[in-house]
Order: sequence, then structure tokens, then C-alpha cells
Amino acid sequence: MSDFHVKVGDGATFTKTVSESDVYLFAGITGDLAPNHVNKAYMEKSSYGKLMAHGALMVGYMSTASSKAIEHCRDADETPVSLGYDRLRFLKPVFLGDTVTVDYEITAIDKERRRSTADIKVTNQDGDLTAVGQHILKWVPNT
Repeated sequence: MSDFHVKVGDGATFTKTVSESDVYLFAGITGDLAPNHVNKAYMEKSSYGKLMAHGALMVGYMSTASSKAIEHCRDADETPVSLGYDRLRFLKPVFLGDTVTVDYEITAIDKERRRSTADIKVTNQDGDLTAVGQHILKWVPNT
């Protein structure tokens, strides 16, 4: 088993414009048809005034950034698997048409437990912080 496959400071960025089809497909796949995401008339009456993306869709984009950050490890003697997200917070809504950027940076390594921890920040096209969290990867030995 190698020393470790990633180091503090490693990371990746993922940027995507959130489209109407992203939100509707996600709603259909997950069954989350809450009016905040799929009922324009309902949301026009709210203080937000328009449809917003699912927070869980943002977590999916966080996962994409994680995968990008470790793609150089595909031939390693360990396989990284997600243990989950901690301190996940949705600070501002992401609306259809917003362009979000996910910044994923490894901030800690626990060699003994074979884990890496990353800080995640999601910002919109205006530079507003919309979500934050930490992601933990466990590195399991290959057979």
C-alpha cells in the first residue's frame, strides 16, 4: 500500500449552468417533485419569485468535483469511496440558469484510518457562496 494517493491542497473545480432540464430530470429520477423545484406559479408567489434547484443536486455536483479531484488515482492500489458529507449547508438558493462553481480541496489526510477530508464551496456566477460542506473519502485496499 502506498503512502497516500492525494495530499493536502489537491483538488478540483467543476462549473455548470443549472438548466431547467437538469432540475426536472433530477426531480423525476429522485421523485422529489416539491413545488420549489417544479411549480413555477407556486414559486412566483414566494419571496424567491422563481424556481430553484434541489440542494441534493448541488451535492451531486460536489460528487462530480470529488471524482475529478481523484481521477489520477484510478490505477492506485486502493479504491476511494465516499463516506459522506459533513457540515453541509445550503446558504443561498441556486436558481435555474445560475452557473455554479464547485471548489473541492483536500484539507486533511488520516493515513492510519486511510481517509482524506476535503472542504467544498459552491458559488454562483456572482461569486455568492451558495453551499458549503466537507467530504470524507475512505481509501480501501484493492484485492
